[in-house]
Amino acid sequence: MMSQILTATAKSDLGATQCLVRKSDLTQIRFEDFTLKPDDLQPDQLLVKIDSFAFTANNITYAELGDKMAYWGFFPPGGRTADAEDWGVIPVWGFADVVASRHPTIAVDERIYGFFPMATHLVMTPGKLTDSSFVESAPHRAKLPPAYNSYLRITTEPTFAEPFEPYQALLRPLFVTSFLIDDFLADEQFFGAQTVLLSSASAKTAFGLAHLLHRRKNITVVGLTSAGNRAFVEGLGCYDRVVTYDEISARPVEDAVYVDFAGSADLRRAIHEHYGDALKYSCAVGLSHREMNPPGKGLPGPKPLFFFAPDRIVKRSRDWGRGGLEGKLNTAWNDFIPVLQHWIRVIRSNGRSAVEAAYRATLAGKIRPDEGHILSLRD
Repeated sequence: MMSQILTATAKSDLGATQCLVRKSDLTQIRFEDFTLKPDDLQPDQLLVKIDSFAFTANNITYAELGDKMAYWGFFPPGGRTADAEDWGVIPVWGFADVVASRHPTIAVDERIYGFFPMATHLVMTPGKLTDSSFVESAPHRAKLPPAYNSYLRITTEPTFAEPFEPYQALLRPLFVTSFLIDDFLADEQFFGAQTVLLSSASAKTAFGLAHLLHRRKNITVVGLTSAGNRAFVEGLGCYDRVVTYDEISARPVEDAVYVDFAGSADLRRAIHEHYGDALKYSCAVGLSHREMNPPGKGLPGPKPLFFFAPDRIVKRSRDWGRGGLEGKLNTAWNDFIPVLQHWIRVIRSNGRSAVEAAYRATLAGKIRPDEGHILSLRD
């Protein structure tokens, strides 16, 4: 288990904790303590202490799609109980510091950004290494989407300065998806449409995409949202029009593309039935409404498809080279950060009770759209 989360008890005074949820019932959550012995590290391995991580609706999507999209496979908990296989560790994006190292070029105190478990510690096995990044090469992750196995070494990277770290954890992973959808739609010339409809317009991935689309000529960005979130969405300034869900049937029919961040089967049907053949493309990205229905069969207009960001990363890495993709993404991200500071209020919380409270509020859809939660299992 050294290449995963350590769950076996070892003779050590280094205590650690992981957060587990029941795969079949996400309302069930528990914490498990374990101990670590850094001397047990194998050659080239690291022990990192997870300093902080973001928790958003995106992480609930990871759990909802845990089996279908292999998200449970990144950090298998092992466990010591008979029902251990029924529980999983939700992946999160955040920052960690190296506290022990048997790697020849990665030193103690180096800071890392990337995909981590909801835990206090992780043993890692860096593979392909550059001055700014490495790839996790633990055997159990070899067949998982490579986009999640890349970690940034950010100790000397100015764009990861401490004031910006919360926004990096909260929105950079989501903004990657926003960037890739914007790129995909532009590459397809918006399927001949000039209007893009975004459901769950207050969601962070949605308004990241709206920010990018709003800068394009001849594209009208329409945000679909609830009445309660309308004021927030209008205040963002990146939507040309804001429409509440109950107003959809009154909208004029025009050629449009639908990007579904809500995951609501009823909303998807309403969009398809209203626009019909004028809907030129329909894709599902998130599950903000937590419905595990397929995108839809037998609906008017185009067949809804899932947009899977890691596949687009593979394509653009081939087209532009890895450095080319990162360069374009970094340029777009650096332009977005100043905007975020006006849109999102960062809330920091530490400890088990705080993590559980934020988790349950996110699961229930009770997080305000103008809030971003940065958590830590450290006391």
